Amino acid sequence: MSFFLYAATFFILVVLGAVAFGVQIWALTDCLRTPAADFQRVYKRTKQFWGSLTGISAFFGFLYLLPVVTTFSSPSLGMLMIIDLAGATVAGVYLADVRPALAEVRGRGRGNQNRGSSW
Repeated sequence: MSFFLYAATFFILVVLGAVAFGVQIWALTDCLRTPAADFQRVYKRTKQFWGSLTGISAFFGFLYLLPVVTTFSSPSLGMLMIIDLAGATVAGVYLADVRPALAEVRGRGRGNQNRGSSW
């Protein structure tokens, strides 16, 4: 029974780590593609601030998944998991708060829904 519990725990931690890493990469790429002037227009700190935070969070997401890729061992349940959770939180704050404000400045926000499809 302990092997199945270990396998289930391993699978869940790897899937959650991969999802968190995907969110962190999404936040980093969106931040890097956005012009610095847009950050100043919405008063959401600077591009360098969010770029460094999302970059560090993506780095910790990579470090969390590194043992899985290299040695096929279980991700750590210790401090690295807590740091990865903090990194996922940073990426989530960027995607939930900063990105919508930047989208409104770029003209793709909620107020422009009657323009039709952007395709």
